Amino acid sequence: MTKLATTEYNNRRHALLKNLPQGAVVIVQCAPVHIRNGDVEHDYRQDSSFYYLSGMVESNATLVLVNGVNGPSSTIFCASKNKLQEIWQGRRIGVDAAPDVLMIDQAYSNESLADKLIDLLDDASQVVYSFSRVGTGELVQQSLSMLRRLARQGKICPTQLADLDPLVNAMRLLKSKAEVAQMAAACAISVTAHKRAMNVCKVGMHEYQLAAELHHQFTTQGSQRLAYGSIVAGGENACILHYTNNDQVLQDGDLVLIDAGCELDHYASDITRTFPVNGRFSEAQKTIYELVLAAHEAALACIKPGAVYTDMQDAAVKVITQGLIGIGLLTGELEQNIEQQTFRKFYMHNIGHWLGMDVHDVGVYKLDGVSRPLIAGMVTTVEPGIYIDPEDLDIAPQWRGIGVRIEDNILVTDHGYHNLTANLPVSVADIETIMAS
Repeated sequence: MTKLATTEYNNRRHALLKNLPQGAVVIVQCAPVHIRNGDVEHDYRQDSSFYYLSGMVESNATLVLVNGVNGPSSTIFCASKNKLQEIWQGRRIGVDAAPDVLMIDQAYSNESLADKLIDLLDDASQVVYSFSRVGTGELVQQSLSMLRRLARQGKICPTQLADLDPLVNAMRLLKSKAEVAQMAAACAISVTAHKRAMNVCKVGMHEYQLAAELHHQFTTQGSQRLAYGSIVAGGENACILHYTNNDQVLQDGDLVLIDAGCELDHYASDITRTFPVNGRFSEAQKTIYELVLAAHEAALACIKPGAVYTDMQDAAVKVITQGLIGIGLLTGELEQNIEQQTFRKFYMHNIGHWLGMDVHDVGVYKLDGVSRPLIAGMVTTVEPGIYIDPEDLDIAPQWRGIGVRIEDNILVTDHGYHNLTANLPVSVADIETIMAS
């Protein structure tokens, strides 16, 4: 599996500290270990922001950054080497090797964290940590309480606290060239997997069998994990937006909606395609599909630096609403329907989300209360859809239970956009061709 260069993480640490006052101390903790059931743990996945700043995949670690008078410094607290525990739980970097492996100034064992943190926080101008992490907050408060008790010994307790999340989130929103390359690699793997699913899909398969084809392609191409739980939704299951049971039989005459993507070195891909189980769209399915595709293309046409995020949703809504009026699923004038949001009965989510280390990545969507402008280096999904309630008897039978979503991963560039998942067939003709091959 490819990885970013160690210098990438070092540059991020320095960039973060440059945005902080002199004397600021940053504390970042790794993800906790979670129990699956009994004494069995979930597969460990590092906290994204901790990994973003450290490049470390091990659990039980804390990163401390100091914007000192003599320049920035970094300290990692991690598990010491232990032969017996490594036999049971796997190899560790260890304290001695950590500075060279991670390009960090110094390393100490976890057992020394409480004492060393007192020294690192002494007379800090500001303590910066994630307010959303309860454990980190407790660690900081314990250290500050100790510093207050040591005032007679000349220790000075910091009085300013700042939330780390907005700072790191803003950095993570704009991808470097190395990050874009990593995301493009993840997208390429997922594109191949979706093509495989189109090739092998047949009537009578279980949804989970089709999911297995995707997952096999992910792993054989170097991805170690899913970016999120795969959705393989046949027939009316596609009208359940976060359907993950994946346990039904794929039926002749139905569509199947697949929303799945791999993760590569902690960077996610997120693709959705909808195609006919038997390889041929019915007329009703084709009508809805091509309406969603037109909305998808309208949203993409909006993407360029300076456009705002909601431009994409506005463009998709206009196309979808007009199309639904055209086939009789909505009535009345276009503008009135948009104003009253009648389209929400059929298209109930927004156009997309930021994509990066998390599939629903960090970054605000509004600045000063208004939709934020797009900037080169942002990566977003574009995923309009139409979902028609299978139980709504007021809707003509040919439409009921049709669910369609089309999703691509889009990099904002200096002059427009680059579709990272453009190699995956999306037109009716191209999908039917690949399914017939």
